[in-house]
Amino acid sequence: MLFRSLLQAAHAKQAITTALAMGLVAEVAGRPAREAGVVLITVLVGQTILGWHNDIVDRQRDQAHGLAGKPVGAGRLEVGTVWYAIVVAFLLLVPLATTTGVRAGAYYLGSVAVAMLGNVVLRTGFFSWWSWAASFALLPAYLSWGGWGGKAVGNAPEPAIVVLAALLGVGVHFMRAVWGLVADHEDGWTYLPLKLGLKLGATRLLALSTLFTVGVVVALVVVGSRVGLSR
Repeated sequence: MLFRSLLQAAHAKQAITTALAMGLVAEVAGRPAREAGVVLITVLVGQTILGWHNDIVDRQRDQAHGLAGKPVGAGRLEVGTVWYAIVVAFLLLVPLATTTGVRAGAYYLGSVAVAMLGNVVLRTGFFSWWSWAASFALLPAYLSWGGWGGKAVGNAPEPAIVVLAALLGVGVHFMRAVWGLVADHEDGWTYLPLKLGLKLGATRLLALSTLFTVGVVVALVVVGSRVGLSR
């Protein structure tokens, strides 16, 4: 029961999808299979931490809106238990992240820290997108500086890849925000996806956000195939 609740609070689908995508990018970029595997596991743990932290931050809102799929807000999972899980996972995340390079690991840990900060700062207003852009922008550096055994043998990421990664983060933010527009509007949030959603409608906003995100992914593939991930 506890494991199931922790899994549900971890936003498992997003965590697994993001981890698989990062592992695939590492593989395509020419990283050895063992490094791509470590990247996948590292990102899976990092995303799990972010999911748990998000549910802690949103527990009162989730309870007020009666969201049964949120075990913390529904009272099925104690806040202290989730914080304990976060601490344990973080103790695992640090050695995992630095396995493929201390510098690379620092960038990934920075990405997680920015995303956690975004869970509590500016998320309800116009600049809600900033943490998504910043955390995604740090991911190319995590991959490009990677090596094995804690040695940074890579190079700085291509600026174009960093910019596109930031735009991808914004696109993902908009796509995820669509599903919570009604509740966010009731709570008086004024963030950009909500403002656009009120003008365009949720369906149109989702379509445009999806189109934007897919376009950014295509651009990442094209630019990456031409200039590579790193300089």
